[in-house]
Amino acid sequence: MAEWENRRLPYQLQWFAKDGPGGEKTEEPTAKKLSDARNDGKVSKSRELGFAVDLIVLFLALKVFISFVYNGFYGVFSFVYSRIPEIVKANAQEANGQSVATFLHVVMIELLKIMLPFLLIGFAVCFLVNLLQVGWKVTTKPMQPKLDKFNPINGFKRIFSKDSLFELFKSIVKISLIAYVAYSAVKEHADQLFILYDIPLIQAILLCGQIILDTGLKIGLVYLLIGVADWIYQKHKFHEEMKMTKQEVKDEYKNTEGNPEIKGKQRQRMQEASRRRMMQDVPKADVIITNPTHISVALKYDASETKAPVVLAKGEDYLALKIREVAKENHVEIVENKPLARMLYTNVDIGQEIPPELYQAVAEVLAMVYNLKNN
Repeated sequence: MAEWENRRLPYQLQWFAKDGPGGEKTEEPTAKKLSDARNDGKVSKSRELGFAVDLIVLFLALKVFISFVYNGFYGVFSFVYSRIPEIVKANAQEANGQSVATFLHVVMIELLKIMLPFLLIGFAVCFLVNLLQVGWKVTTKPMQPKLDKFNPINGFKRIFSKDSLFELFKSIVKISLIAYVAYSAVKEHADQLFILYDIPLIQAILLCGQIILDTGLKIGLVYLLIGVADWIYQKHKFHEEMKMTKQEVKDEYKNTEGNPEIKGKQRQRMQEASRRRMMQDVPKADVIITNPTHISVALKYDASETKAPVVLAKGEDYLALKIREVAKENHVEIVENKPLARMLYTNVDIGQEIPPELYQAVAEVLAMVYNLKNN
């Protein structure tokens, strides 16, 4: 039995905490925690929401500028088919195919002119959506290389993590919904699709374009609902990830504000130094007003320096006793006036002049003190 007792392994209760050392994350994230996460590029945003808005805006732009797109592509195709015989003949005469390269270059430039406005619109919309989600903050930390990203074990863990499985499930649901919406939208135009062979080419192209635009807008609206749901989930997830344990809050407070014990000692030393300076001013006072034992307030009035009497020192209980002792040693008058002592102690800080509402009461006390000194 003794042998087994000697073989007991040491353990720590922190091992059994829900979220590791420090306990469960139950505390709201501090401003510093959120700021540090933002500087590291960690923000709550939904890529799905950005894609959804971008998709809807692009299809709306196509719907509005359909004539511009149609005329542009019609012009390009007309140019291509009209120049094919000429290009074939020129290419047969040249060994390096320079005419074909020049021809393709011109075609690419014309196609780019048609697509460029839509590319710019897509970029602007995507930028604005992300700006509205997370604001403007430029950081390069996410691009910095990290060794743990090259660790195959960590990569394997990320692949089979809870977040990865959720993303897989979300992708399956998203694809299923989009496929269903696309199928339903095309099915509504099934009767029109069967007459494509019986109508002129231009009408067939316009009909197909209209079906594509309507289907794209419906997909975009469904995608928008998915994006909003994903945005809500991402904000909730980010908030839960940013929560802190009680130990983390304490550690952060120590790192930012300093150790509470050290600050307490510093505060105590400052208070002691302030008390010593205060006690050194007691002999300069004209009168000490007391409660009589619980409170002592030292007053001084010099008409050439201040407009009203000034509180040089004040204290309760033990400190009040020390003020009276110093006052007796230096022959400073001590006057008992309970209401006045309480009012001065509560409402006037050390080094401040007394308020006007106490002028009359203090003046009576000082007048009595001056009379005693003169007699």
